[in-house]
Amino acid sequence: MRYIIALDIGTSSTKAIAFDLSGNILAEHRISYPVMNPRPSYAEQDPERLFEASVNCVAEVNHFMKTNYEGMEVAGVSFSSAMHGLIAMNETGAALTNCIIWADTRSEAFATALKETALGHDIYMHTGTPIHPMSPLCKLGWMRTNMNETFVNSAKFVSIKEYIFFKLFRQYIIDFSIASATGLFNIHTQEWYIPSLEVAGVSPDQLSKPVPVTYILRGLDPHYAKRMQLHVETPFIIGGSDGCLANLGAQAIKKGVASVTIGTSGAIRLVSEKPVTDTKERLFSYILSPQMFVLGGAVNNGGNVMQWFQETFVDNSTEPLERSIPLLTNEASSVAAGAEGLIFLPYLSGERAPHWNAKAKGVFFGIQTHHKRAHFIRAIMEGITFGIYSVGRALEETVGEIDVLYVSGGFARSNNWVQMMADIFNKKVLVKNTVESSAVGAAIVAMNALGLIDGFTLADGADTLPAEFYPDRERHQVYRQNYAAFERLYEKLNDEF
Repeated sequence: MRYIIALDIGTSSTKAIAFDLSGNILAEHRISYPVMNPRPSYAEQDPERLFEASVNCVAEVNHFMKTNYEGMEVAGVSFSSAMHGLIAMNETGAALTNCIIWADTRSEAFATALKETALGHDIYMHTGTPIHPMSPLCKLGWMRTNMNETFVNSAKFVSIKEYIFFKLFRQYIIDFSIASATGLFNIHTQEWYIPSLEVAGVSPDQLSKPVPVTYILRGLDPHYAKRMQLHVETPFIIGGSDGCLANLGAQAIKKGVASVTIGTSGAIRLVSEKPVTDTKERLFSYILSPQMFVLGGAVNNGGNVMQWFQETFVDNSTEPLERSIPLLTNEASSVAAGAEGLIFLPYLSGERAPHWNAKAKGVFFGIQTHHKRAHFIRAIMEGITFGIYSVGRALEETVGEIDVLYVSGGFARSNNWVQMMADIFNKKVLVKNTVESSAVGAAIVAMNALGLIDGFTLADGADTLPAEFYPDRERHQVYRQNYAAFERLYEKLNDEF
């Protein structure tokens, strides 16, 4: 009997989950950490803190498995991680900067200037990464001008997963999935894209070696092997990005099936057999494998907006968000669809897809005296979902009709919010048994890499008891009207942003 440990390195926490070979969860451990905002528009994390969280999570899960599942052995450790991070490293492999994460918008001016050029459009069409401050391409452009001494003294520029693999194996490698979210990688040839590198001012040898998501490393550093209670020859599978793996984990890989996640941020994605770019530059096109591309868009504002509302306006603001979301959404259910005329633009952290506008701001519109706290909560939920719906509409325009949505992430724990998703999209929505779809995806990649399964599909019968939600026609009509106003408000306020 064997198990896979999937390590999911997220924005708010890292978690290790042990899965059996059918995709069932056997054990898990989570460690949280903060995002640092030393200046407006800055968002950073301490890479060493995330590395220690990763080592300790694997150690805790492995200890639990050895204690409670006699005779079971670990088959491998696989990885999922957030995209768009950037860490500058010196010649000895020490970090010169914190990890500048996806939410950092300090490179806004650089991104705006590049986006308005023919070269910017060419880079998007080759890399599949929209020109935006989130991308390492733009972060490097900013660093080259504003942190030139650090930039010049950097031997490598890496993401958090690359940092962790370097610490464990002393090798710089990056999976195709994370690489395709940098703005530096040609998704058509699976190589670094030289025009992007020239814009960023870096050379290929300052970046890691790109490898498939199924790439396996053995020869773990003995010190960390001991800490994690692993043999030094335990296979470590590089895995992919949390977004791409969420689709795989939800098994949303068939035509017409889209995956929606709302965690700290949110996204909607579907899978294509080939890269597809959007001439309007609204969508990303990331690689999961050379025959499997994940298309879609991420929004900046999801659970982070609910977190802001809770911390600012709710008395029990110390309650963990995963427990408070069902409470808040239940309160919102006392208000009818449309929040009685209250409309919310959720852009507290700027916006990525479909607008790619770092200057966008949050707005409550239509406030009247009858609006109470429940109205504001409902308007927030509707605004976040409208943001994802706008990306879904761009996807359907570019790729084709979406038939069904698979949902995961923290919001999937709220039946009220999932029903809202069905009503707004006017589509059937399925909630899989596990909301940890990125970790499940990492486990599936590991099973494929180790020859335990063919392809990227779990055995029949695994995770086959989803909850189903169907749209309500009357509520959908209300949402259609409010969504039209939502779109008009953004266009009218764009110049003011």
